[in-house]
Amino acid sequence: MKEVVITGASRGIGFETVRLFLAQGHRVFCLTRNIDALQNIRQENLLVCATDLTSVESMNAAAAFVRAHTQRIDVLIHNAGSLVNQPYETIRYADLERVYKVNVFAPYYLTQQLLPLMGIHSRTHVIHISSMGGFQGSAKFPGLTAYSSSKAAVAGLTECLAEELKDSNVSVNCLAIGAVQTEMLAEAFPGYVAPLTPMQMAEYIFEFALKGHQYYNGKILPVSSSTP
Repeated sequence: MKEVVITGASRGIGFETVRLFLAQGHRVFCLTRNIDALQNIRQENLLVCATDLTSVESMNAAAAFVRAHTQRIDVLIHNAGSLVNQPYETIRYADLERVYKVNVFAPYYLTQQLLPLMGIHSRTHVIHISSMGGFQGSAKFPGLTAYSSSKAAVAGLTECLAEELKDSNVSVNCLAIGAVQTEMLAEAFPGYVAPLTPMQMAEYIFEFALKGHQYYNGKILPVSSSTP
């Protein structure tokens, strides 16, 4: 049984990823702002902590919650994301700040706070869920300067942490995923139909979380059915 921590697990890809881990008998810690959707999952291996990833105090409480219930972390998936579709000329600082807090600062800080539980008995796999929008050389879209640039920062963070933690029995990788038909995508792009479902992407993330660190460390891997 693996000890798994997932952020942003109340809907979409995160929610389906939680279900997959639970179905295979693993224990899952969900750090998510909205816990209502998880209340219907009756599983003793599911531990939920209401967490605001824009708040240091809330993240400290979440890290304390995890430390109080386990002595190790085998998989840490930074899945939570914030997206604003707004022209560069009119985007507010508050929106920019929120996007970076959720997408960049939270993964940076939570990994740091949970590090004492990592790599103790076996190698821990830290996964950043990024976006093709932040993948160097990919197609870019107007209105997504905050989101895509924050996801590019996550890619850089992945490479830096892999080097920082290479002697700590911890692997850090980044999945730059393409369009998936999630609630967040529908809210940002009404009417657009993505080629993949949340469950399809969750299945890939699930397998990668358990096996990917045997082959990769410090890598930014595109996961998209479209080009470029």
